[in-house]
Amino acid sequence: MRKAIYLFSDGKLQRKGNTLYFESEGLKKYLPVEDVGEIFVFGEVEFNRKLVEFLSQNEIILHYFNHYGYYMGTFYPREHYNSGYMILKQAEHFSDQSKRIFLGRAIVKGSARNILQVLKYYAQRGKEVESNVELVENYLNKVTEAKEPNELLGLEGNIRETYYQAFDVILQDKTFLYEKRTRRPPQNYLNTLISFGNSLLYSAVLSEIYKTHLDPRIGFLHATNFRSFTLNLDIAEIFKPIIVDRTIFSLIGRKEIKKEHFEKGLEGFALTTEGKKLFITEFEEKLKTTIKHPELKRDVSYRFLIRLELYKLEKHLLGEKPFEPFVSRW
Repeated sequence: MRKAIYLFSDGKLQRKGNTLYFESEGLKKYLPVEDVGEIFVFGEVEFNRKLVEFLSQNEIILHYFNHYGYYMGTFYPREHYNSGYMILKQAEHFSDQSKRIFLGRAIVKGSARNILQVLKYYAQRGKEVESNVELVENYLNKVTEAKEPNELLGLEGNIRETYYQAFDVILQDKTFLYEKRTRRPPQNYLNTLISFGNSLLYSAVLSEIYKTHLDPRIGFLHATNFRSFTLNLDIAEIFKPIIVDRTIFSLIGRKEIKKEHFEKGLEGFALTTEGKKLFITEFEEKLKTTIKHPELKRDVSYRFLIRLELYKLEKHLLGEKPFEPFVSRW
C-alpha cells in the first residue's frame, strides 16, 4: 500500500525526472513516486502545473490544510474508476427520500454503536459514564423513527454532544476539559485535537473513495449542496470514535501531548508543528492497526476497513446487499 506523506515545512514541491522532489530551507528530499499515495500539506508549499500533471498521472491526491490544521481543499486527480452507472445510482439514492433516509439511519446507527463501544470500554474500567451510555442508547432508539435527514442530523448531534461530555470523565485531565464543542477555530485544547483529528479523517476517507467507483460529491446523511465533497463526511462519522477519539485518548493518557504543543491566536487555538507531528504519528498508527475481519477471516487495517465500508456501500447502491455499517467489537 502506498504511503501518506506529510509536509510541515515551507518549501517547493516539484517533479524532478520521474519522481517527486521537496526542497525547503536545510532540507532536500526525493520522494519515490511509486511509494506515495497521498500528500498532506501543512506548510506554505509552492508547486507548478508540471507537478499537478505528474500527480494526476500517478493518481496521487494532494490535501491542503491552513495554519489551524483545518482542511482547505484537495487536488483530486481525474477519476480513474469513472462509472456513470454508479453516479446515477448514487443520485437515485440521494433523490429518493426513502432510500436516502435508509442510508442516513445506517450511518448514524453505526456511529452511535461505535460510540457506545468506546463508552462501555471505559465503563468497564471504572469510569462513571453509565448516564452517557443510557442517553446515547435513548437517542439511538429514536434513529429508526427519524423521517427527515435534518431530524437524523439533529439526533446525531445530540449523540455526539452526550459522548463528548463523557470525555472529561474518561480523561480526568484538567488541561484537556471539553466544556462545549467549539470550531473554526476551536477555543480550547481538547476541541483543537477533535477538530484536527476530524479533518485528517475526512481527508483519509476521501483518499479511499478515490480508489472506488463512488463519487465523493454525493453523500446521504450530509446534504449534497454547494460543498465539494460530502460522502467522506458520512463515512467518517462511523470511524471517528474508533480512530480519531482513540488517538486523542492515547496521546493525553500517555501525557505525550501537552500545553506547549498548542499556540493561541487572536481567535482561538491551534496545534504547533510539533503538536501536529505527534498527533499524525499516533493517527497513522491507528490507521495501520489490524483486526481480524469476521467475514474475510484475515487481518485488515483500519485504513482498509474504510475502503471495505465503501465497497459495502457500492453493493447496496447496486441492490446486491443492504448496507450495514462497521461496528467495532471493543
